[in-house]
Amino acid sequence: MRLVNHERNAIDLRTTPVHLGLGSRANPVEGFAWDPEVLQAYSDAVAADGVEGRMVTIFDGDGLGDHWERHPAGDELVVCLSGSVTVTRDVDGVPDRVVLGPGEATVNPAGAWHAVDMAGPASILTITAGLGTDHRPRTDTRPTEHVGTSGPQAP
Repeated sequence: MRLVNHERNAIDLRTTPVHLGLGSRANPVEGFAWDPEVLQAYSDAVAADGVEGRMVTIFDGDGLGDHWERHPAGDELVVCLSGSVTVTRDVDGVPDRVVLGPGEATVNPAGAWHAVDMAGPASILTITAGLGTDHRPRTDTRPTEHVGTSGPQAP
C-alpha cells in the first residue's frame, strides 16, 4: 500500500480509494485492501492528517449490510450512485432511516452508529473521516456495545 502523488491516469474508486489530506492533497491509495495489515499501513501513512483526513471510495453491493459502524473523527457523506440504498442511524436507541436514490446523499454525523442496506444491485460513494472508525457485527437492528475494531473500514 502506498499513497500516489500526481496520478494522471483514470482511478477506479472501487479498487483504489483516494485520500483527501491536509493542504488540499488528493492521493490515490495504491494496493489498498480491506484487511488489517493494509488498513494499518494506510492509517500510518495518513496519520499526520489527523481528523482532517478523508477517504473517498465507491462500494457496489446488493442486500443488507453485515455491520454497524461509526466515525468519531468526523461526518461521513454517503451518495447513492445507482439503485436504492437505505442508511439506518441509531439515534438515542431509535432507528432513523433515510432512503436514497441515484444522485441523493445523506450525512452520517460524527459518532453516529449507522448501517447501509442496498435494495438490489446498488452503488454508493462515501467520503469518510476514517480515523478511529468502530465496527460492530450486525446481529440485530441496533448496534451492540461490545468492543469492535478500529481504523478506516468499509461503510
